[in-house]
Amino acid sequence: MKFIKKLMYIILVLLALGCAFVLVCSFNPDITKKVAALLYPEMQELAEAAEDNLDTGQGQDVVKDTIQESETPFYVPERADQEHIWEADEPDIMDTSNSNSIAETVTSGYILPDRDNIVIPENVSGRNGYQEVQEEREQVDDETAAVLQSRLDVGNTGDGLEFDALYYPYYAMLDDKGQHMYRQIYANANDVYSQFLPVEEMTAGQLRNIFSAVYNDHPELFWMDTAYACKYRRDGRCVEIDLRFNRTAQDLENAQGAYESNAETIISQAQGLSSDYEKEKYVHDELISRIAYHMGAEMNQSAYSALVNGQTVCAGYARVFQYILQQLGIPCYYCTGFAGESHAWNIVMLDGEFYNVDTTWDDTGDGTYDFFNKTDEDYAGNHIRQELSVYLPPCNGQAYRNLEREAEDNGLRSLADLGLTDEQVITDMEGYYKDCYEQMLQNGRGNYTFYNVIESEGLLAQWYQEYQLDNYRQAYMENAMIELGASSCEMEMEIEELQDKRFLIAHKFTVR
Repeated sequence: MKFIKKLMYIILVLLALGCAFVLVCSFNPDITKKVAALLYPEMQELAEAAEDNLDTGQGQDVVKDTIQESETPFYVPERADQEHIWEADEPDIMDTSNSNSIAETVTSGYILPDRDNIVIPENVSGRNGYQEVQEEREQVDDETAAVLQSRLDVGNTGDGLEFDALYYPYYAMLDDKGQHMYRQIYANANDVYSQFLPVEEMTAGQLRNIFSAVYNDHPELFWMDTAYACKYRRDGRCVEIDLRFNRTAQDLENAQGAYESNAETIISQAQGLSSDYEKEKYVHDELISRIAYHMGAEMNQSAYSALVNGQTVCAGYARVFQYILQQLGIPCYYCTGFAGESHAWNIVMLDGEFYNVDTTWDDTGDGTYDFFNKTDEDYAGNHIRQELSVYLPPCNGQAYRNLEREAEDNGLRSLADLGLTDEQVITDMEGYYKDCYEQMLQNGRGNYTFYNVIESEGLLAQWYQEYQLDNYRQAYMENAMIELGASSCEMEMEIEELQDKRFLIAHKFTVR
């Protein structure tokens, strides 16, 4: 009896201590986390992720749409000083509140503009429509996971496929495991094989970046939606990937025929042009003439909606532009971000330099070049890259920038209006002086007016300075007067701005 009585006292003391410990933990959650980490270290990371990311308000462990992850994706930057650009304790690249610090530490040249300074031009306001990748996650128990693994296979692993980083930059952003998964997703999407086991072990958060990389690199997979589902174990490992396809997958042969036929019409015309720039410009103009912006267009995230249906949003414009330039051998990338709303545009490489192109915003009125072949600085006031697109090359190209700049005033005359050609435009002061000298000799003495056209505002500024310094006298006028045997010369000039930032100069002479 004494032994039982002592045992009861010990039990009561232990119960009291346990209650006291519970009370302490309830007022100090950090103690609870530390104890859990000591007892169940393998579950701690999962618990933290669940606490931050999962919303189970309806009693289901399913998460849809955008989910912020603290996991390290399979991204390998073009820098030798670190293995991965994203570390678990760094801010999420899709969180633009930290955009400037992210740009300084993790991008290779692109500087994210300040979102607060974004101003959208009125004539393109609302011309967006890009949808971020939509994912659905579902946690399953070990028994269900085992059933899935016995029922599914990996499908087509894509082994043997190769993707040139010049044309598929998102593939190059992944390490070996990520690229293996990329090839599997691409191959199964190409085969319209929707459900399969992942060929590599990875978490749901890592899968999202790899799926995005495949989708961004391959506009030809127009039947693949910007959505997928993933089933995962309690430890976070994926056990099933479920791709989603649009209605064209039901009759893919005919859909591909229509798609390729429409594309070939544009490609065949562009191929005959002499330079990549001319090909790019032709495709830009042709798409604008063929496509109408329509927010309610069917399958509007695909190149098919633009190329076959002729109605789409920014995603469709950008993906068909990407596809056709790829077919022409011109590197062109799908770029996503923010431009008042979620938006998509392109990055194009010409002669080793990169430029931004937004065909959606150029498709206003009769078509413009306001957002054609622009630098990141040009875009800083209205476009911000987000997601994986921040790792695309910075756009600083100059050689093909503003070659098709629109006249600010639609009333400006063109060379064609004057009966002139591009070959008659003067591009330097030496050419200008020579032309003036020859026209003075041709007109001789008397009252007359002659004209020439000079290229660019820079040359106009140089021209003005030459006349301020009276350099023109020695450059052509005095020699012409000697040839004509003239004793005096009076001159007045008028300047008219033309389209494409050219200037017509009228010279009114009285030579005696």
